[in-house]
Amino acid sequence: MYAVGGLFGAVSVKFISGMLGRKKAIMGNSFIAIVAAGIMLTSKEAKSYEMIIVARILYGYTAGLGVSTHLMYLGDISPRKIRGIVTLTSATFTSLGKLSGQFFGLSEILGREELWNVVLCVPACFSVLQVLVLPFLPDAPRYLFIEKGDVKACKKALQSLWGQGDFKQEMDEMLAEQAAIEAAPPKNTLQLLRDKTVRWQLITMSTIYCCNQLSGMSAISTFSFDIFRKAGIPRDQIRYVTLGLGVSEILTSLCCGLLIDHIGRRLLFLGGYGVMSACWVLITVMLNLKDSSYWAPYITTGLIILFIMSFCGGPAGATATLNSEIFIQSNQLAAFVLMGIQRWFLFAVLGLVFPFLINALDSYCFVIFACMCLLGCLYTFFLLPETKGKTLLEISEEFKAITVCGKFFLEENRVETKL
Repeated sequence: MYAVGGLFGAVSVKFISGMLGRKKAIMGNSFIAIVAAGIMLTSKEAKSYEMIIVARILYGYTAGLGVSTHLMYLGDISPRKIRGIVTLTSATFTSLGKLSGQFFGLSEILGREELWNVVLCVPACFSVLQVLVLPFLPDAPRYLFIEKGDVKACKKALQSLWGQGDFKQEMDEMLAEQAAIEAAPPKNTLQLLRDKTVRWQLITMSTIYCCNQLSGMSAISTFSFDIFRKAGIPRDQIRYVTLGLGVSEILTSLCCGLLIDHIGRRLLFLGGYGVMSACWVLITVMLNLKDSSYWAPYITTGLIILFIMSFCGGPAGATATLNSEIFIQSNQLAAFVLMGIQRWFLFAVLGLVFPFLINALDSYCFVIFACMCLLGCLYTFFLLPETKGKTLLEISEEFKAITVCGKFFLEENRVETKL
């Protein structure tokens, strides 16, 4: 039900964000989460499983809508030089949300049978905080300038976010993008799929989202208990191991934020996917040795932690940044709808299929995840251009330069022509 709600939330991104703007869409989304928490809290007294289903669908809806609108808002308010670290905070706070759920879910806190409806309302605390804080923050400058045409409000928002200044260079970049949008008006999702000028952007994000969802991270998050039980970890220790995983996610995401604007996006994808693929191969070997060696379960746990650190410090953080960089303003909403649909569809499918996979293939099911990580590594190495420190129009030109044989040959031909 959660994934179904997420799918509907992803589909509504274009309509809600286009009608309300980035900031108001996030605030409206927070109100829906608070309503969902109220329904969940009262479902126990009402003895209604229908209320639980409705609340889970609404929670999923807020997640599907919130992820995309949050990323768009961060991308629109961040200066080009620190766009990577600002948009990466989305992944950091997602990890913080997971850790909060794991912490409050401990039996010593709220994870008891009589408090199940209370622990499922914890996310509403963050929604209340957003509702209280967001009215004091400006709307996205790019949205105000490009979509609303309000130059005065845009400049005021820039000064509120970045301090005093004339911001002529930033305004000129937005003006150039606005001119490009006027030459090619905003597209809906079907028109975007048919547009050859953004084909490589769509292929890139589709491949990366597919590799991320099928890399095994979603399986670890959803089925961590089963995976650690299969690895041989004692049942009473598994909850503390998963709590440690949440802490490692946050720490790694923070480290990634410090690196992304220095080393770029490509290296994070390349190194992350490479280490993740190697981890799954070694985990498969360790799971086959768990009965013959007492140390195998602990090595397996260490490898899973390394996998999570590689994911959060690589593809997870860089994906959020890349997604907000490779589409110009007129294509962003439709692109976020498409990527959201893919993300939540794969999340739902994996949640349904993984229990059967682990029963049918046993430890060898993780080889599938290793292959997906390897695919992401190869795609990054051969096709993904670097986007660090470039404007959205420059990044768009980088993708247009990609050919089937790779970008190098096109650049070489251009140099020969100049000579």
